[in-house]
Amino acid sequence: MAAAGLWPARALLGRPGGALRALCGSVRGLAAGPEMHFGFQTVTEAERREKIYQVFESVAKKYDVMNDSMTLGIHRVWKDILVHKMNPSPGTLLLDVAGGTGDIAFRFINYVRSVRERQLQRKLRHHQNLSWQEIAESYQEDKSKSLGDSQVVVCDINKEMLKVGKQRAQHLGYTEGLSWVLGNAEELPFDDDKFDVYTIAFGIRNVTRIDLALQEAYRVLKPGGRFLCLEFSHVSNPLLSSLYDLYSFQVIPVLGEVIAGDWKSYQYLVESIRRFPPQEELKAMIEDAGFLKVDYQNLNSGIVAIHSGFKL
Repeated sequence: MAAAGLWPARALLGRPGGALRALCGSVRGLAAGPEMHFGFQTVTEAERREKIYQVFESVAKKYDVMNDSMTLGIHRVWKDILVHKMNPSPGTLLLDVAGGTGDIAFRFINYVRSVRERQLQRKLRHHQNLSWQEIAESYQEDKSKSLGDSQVVVCDINKEMLKVGKQRAQHLGYTEGLSWVLGNAEELPFDDDKFDVYTIAFGIRNVTRIDLALQEAYRVLKPGGRFLCLEFSHVSNPLLSSLYDLYSFQVIPVLGEVIAGDWKSYQYLVESIRRFPPQEELKAMIEDAGFLKVDYQNLNSGIVAIHSGFKL
């Protein structure tokens, strides 16, 4: 047994440069970081970061079209539900991470504008004894602050995704209260205790170290701030789960090839969903980061889930 155990080492040392190559290989492996999953592939941490960056660089221009195709447009409803669950008021400071194309940011702005408009109408009804000129002046003054000092910061690690988001914002007329920042969810370029709400929609499963991203979310939120995560999750109904798997693996990559000319990226996105922690496991991870009152809401039988937690 001892001789058998020593054989690989002897063989290695017996080959010219064998020991050195083995040592260098080990050092390279350590430098690249621990093994992780990229979809169903096993890769190093460094490789995963690079591959995910390349995926979103590749899909950026067709990202919204593909979202509509992949979810039959239902992703729009899920994002609406997320913002309604947030229920932001004028003055809210939101950080939307991995939000490059602006979907959550634009909904946030629309929601706050609507709340602000209702507040303004109530104010005007309470001042019916004012003259027409006074009402008009008051209305115009308040109207110029349609967000009531609310701000949304979109942070994304991918330049191409941010580029698409900025183009969409310009095309749709979103300028007030909106800024774009290139940054990593695992090392956010913001001060402690800065934001009222942190959102990440369909982004956290693409983060290399989810634990670090959750710790950063906790750090940048103000005391009393809220964490909200919208993400594909695990389906509870066995029949629906089978149909969902069939659609995911047989249809979505084909759509990716036909619409975006990119089979592999969409194959990865499907595989990444299956590798993502189930609802209860993600809930425990959020609690481990320090959040309290953590819960989740399943949508469409758990195809997606919204996790919520507070920094208290």
